[in-house]
Amino acid sequence: MLDKILQWDRDTFIYLNSLGIEQYDAFWSTVTKFPPWIPLFALIIFLFFFKFLKREAITMILTILIMAAFVATITDLTKHVVARLRPNNDEELNTLIRILRSPSGFSFFSGHASSSFSIITLTVLFLRQKFKWVYLFYIWPLLFAMSRVYVGVHFPIDLMVGALVGILSAWLFYRLYGLLILPYLGSVRHE
Repeated sequence: MLDKILQWDRDTFIYLNSLGIEQYDAFWSTVTKFPPWIPLFALIIFLFFFKFLKREAITMILTILIMAAFVATITDLTKHVVARLRPNNDEELNTLIRILRSPSGFSFFSGHASSSFSIITLTVLFLRQKFKWVYLFYIWPLLFAMSRVYVGVHFPIDLMVGALVGILSAWLFYRLYGLLILPYLGSVRHE
């Protein structure tokens, strides 16, 4: 069963990666990096301070940062335990695919997917009552994750598991925020 899943994963990766068109290489090579998304992060920070009291905004942002560190740690530990080669480092695959980036390290699961989905999911959970359009922020993790197949460094399962870990981590931190932090903020508000 596992062999069939891994074969599907490899075949799907090869197919999706082969759809790449040289004219779009610069776009996907840019999308796969963090710096182009800094304006999105600035907008998110602005929205927190725009819609919440300063103390609430700061605690929400700190919760996101702590969660991001948690997700990065889980991702790194899992990569070292599973030790799955990235497609660009797999000698059986790297002659069959388009490679635009060549990171070393391991593939399973995607840190780009886990971090971006966790950050956006927690942001959406915090802001969904204030802005109905906040779900549009999911464009970032979707493009960010898809870029990893395009540039040749992650298999589809790496992205799916990374997204799932990110979403579940965000839900966990949202619940912890509600249980441990929000009651304290509520008592401070009423003093």
